[in-house]
Amino acid sequence: MLNRILALAKKEVRQLRRDTRMLLIIFLFPILLLVIFGYAINFDVHHIKIAIYDRDKSEDTRAFINALTSSSYFDLVGTITNDSQIKKYLDGQTAQAVIVFPENMSRTMYSKGDARVQILVDGVNGNTATLIMNYLNLATMSYSQNFSKETLALSGRGTYVPLDVEPVFWFNPSLDSTHFLIPGLIAMIMIITAVISISLSIVREKELGTIEQINVSPLSSLELIIGKTLPHAFISLMVAVFILISGYLLFSMPVKGNLILLLLTTLVFIFASLSLGIFVSSIANNQQVAFQMATLMSMLPSVILSGFIFPIESMPLFVQILSNITPAKFYSIILRDILLKGVGLESFWPQVVYLLIFSGVFLGIATLRNRKMRTV
Repeated sequence: MLNRILALAKKEVRQLRRDTRMLLIIFLFPILLLVIFGYAINFDVHHIKIAIYDRDKSEDTRAFINALTSSSYFDLVGTITNDSQIKKYLDGQTAQAVIVFPENMSRTMYSKGDARVQILVDGVNGNTATLIMNYLNLATMSYSQNFSKETLALSGRGTYVPLDVEPVFWFNPSLDSTHFLIPGLIAMIMIITAVISISLSIVREKELGTIEQINVSPLSSLELIIGKTLPHAFISLMVAVFILISGYLLFSMPVKGNLILLLLTTLVFIFASLSLGIFVSSIANNQQVAFQMATLMSMLPSVILSGFIFPIESMPLFVQILSNITPAKFYSIILRDILLKGVGLESFWPQVVYLLIFSGVFLGIATLRNRKMRTV
């Protein structure tokens, strides 16, 4: 049995070595996706375009504006001089937010009154609008606290804060959204590469007619699947290492956990992905159909349902249940746990068990279909 599997694996390696275009796609396509998605998808909002309508024109409003524009979060794109210009700035998308300082704001502040600053935000993109409002609220609160401290200090009184909050962010202290996205991106790239490569490899045997020779050989269905899977598993593992190194070099992706655990869980995910590809090959009869099915069954669920971009917790219940059809969802959790948190198997063993069950189910179905086809 072992000799037959090794012989088939050697044949598969020779075919892959001859197909240089496929090898280029397997190794270059993941890096291309990593670079495009890694730089294009970013939830951090910087360089927010703001316009100022300063009706007070005091030293305090100028200090507030300087505090905003000295950071990378805000860019001052214009100064408004009358009410009618506010609509023009927001309608033309010249500014994403307009800040209106009321008349006599400075005098109100020093007389211990409540000065109300109006903030008008373009709400077409709800997520971005919420982030802009949060940034501006935090900037306003920070300025108000500093103003209170300075005013009390001038009057000879100290400040007293009965309850002070000191937030500490674990695992991703800089709150860099790229570090959250990269594990999901790696899972998506690996499943697409693995499913497409093995499904095309097996279906090519059908198109060339060589699968008939294999069917009449002493090779069993299980041996056929194992012999076909081993070379692609090794290549997928090399691609995974290549992507992880690229993620570290390009995006400073940390690796806090155990590397051996990372290797073993990656192998489990690769076998789950390859089992899906073998299942596709048991249905498709030509490479065009196989490519379309492999792309549809690997890319679509891993982008929409894996939690890579859209949080699963905010989806309706039936969509949350449907999200279990993609192994990328579970591998993303494993990667974040190992890369960002540095935790061990005790934190993500249910995900590993699911990947093993997924592999067993799809390999079983593919084996049964292949055995049925050979007996026809």
